[in-house]
Amino acid sequence: MAKRPEHIPHRGWSDIVWRTGGSYFGDRVGFVAGGVTFFTLLSLFPLLGTFVTLYGLFADPADAWGRLQFLYALLPDSIAEFLGGEMQRLAENSNSQLTFTLAWTLALSLWTANGAVKVLFYGLNVAYHEVERRNIVRYNLICMAFTVGAIIAVLLTSVLVVGVPVVVRLFGLEEEWGLIAPLRWPLLLAGYIAALTVIYRYGPCRQRARWRWVTPGAIFAAVLSLTVSFLFSWYLSNFVRTDSYGPLAAMMGFLLWTWLSVQVILMGAELNAEIEHQTAVDTTTGKPLPIGERGAKVADSIGARRGNPAALAFTQRQAERVADRLRGRQNRKAAERVATE
Repeated sequence: MAKRPEHIPHRGWSDIVWRTGGSYFGDRVGFVAGGVTFFTLLSLFPLLGTFVTLYGLFADPADAWGRLQFLYALLPDSIAEFLGGEMQRLAENSNSQLTFTLAWTLALSLWTANGAVKVLFYGLNVAYHEVERRNIVRYNLICMAFTVGAIIAVLLTSVLVVGVPVVVRLFGLEEEWGLIAPLRWPLLLAGYIAALTVIYRYGPCRQRARWRWVTPGAIFAAVLSLTVSFLFSWYLSNFVRTDSYGPLAAMMGFLLWTWLSVQVILMGAELNAEIEHQTAVDTTTGKPLPIGERGAKVADSIGARRGNPAALAFTQRQAERVADRLRGRQNRKAAERVATE
């Protein structure tokens, strides 16, 4: 009967972890992540072309990769070098070609990235045990809004990392900038957590969960994503020889890194779903409703208790009592309104 995630006892968290681990195979997280990875790869090169073109409107596009050396701290070296090589190839085009390239690369990146968002939303629906019921117009508008938002987030990240240092040097503020430059990384982490929170709340087809019930999974996914990136980079640097395969090895490394990162995002959704599944309290927005009337599968049922059927039966009985009290309260209020009228 926890009203907030932090009110769940330690034994309850063991149940959550147990169910979340089982959902990895039950919900085929790896297969869904593979679909997202495919569309992400399709959108990668148009996005790189868009970035180089936009950068070329204000500065020398050949310097674009030089401004993005921070990627070596976030991505495996072979993947960062692969992306850098593609950006340098795009930067060799003339200004007229870059201007023409902007239109079609932006359109192509929108289309392919939108496919990745749709597959991701499918995975979120699976995690929350939902079926897509939104009409086709609303669904496509929501997906496109998230797609545009993701592209804008990438561009804003580039501005924060690339554009701000250029402006700092232009106005001679290198000393002041050196004091606050490290703050960029916590800011980017906070932005990633906020983005995941929004995705978990608005992506699935269900009655929206309250913010506090989608935040734990976002924090978990953001921190684990950074950890996976670091460990994957360390593994590639120390145990994998890429000299024999060249660009193919970098491509495979990028695909594997993306696949792992998407799985982490989906497991964040699985964690949020099981946290909601742990309590009989209404976790959705609006007035509290009894179980079965909340418009969300995980909020309308109680998750299994590890090796303790009696505990599950007790929790269900308690939930039914709470539901009866809520119905009685609603009936009394309805009767009072009728009497006053």
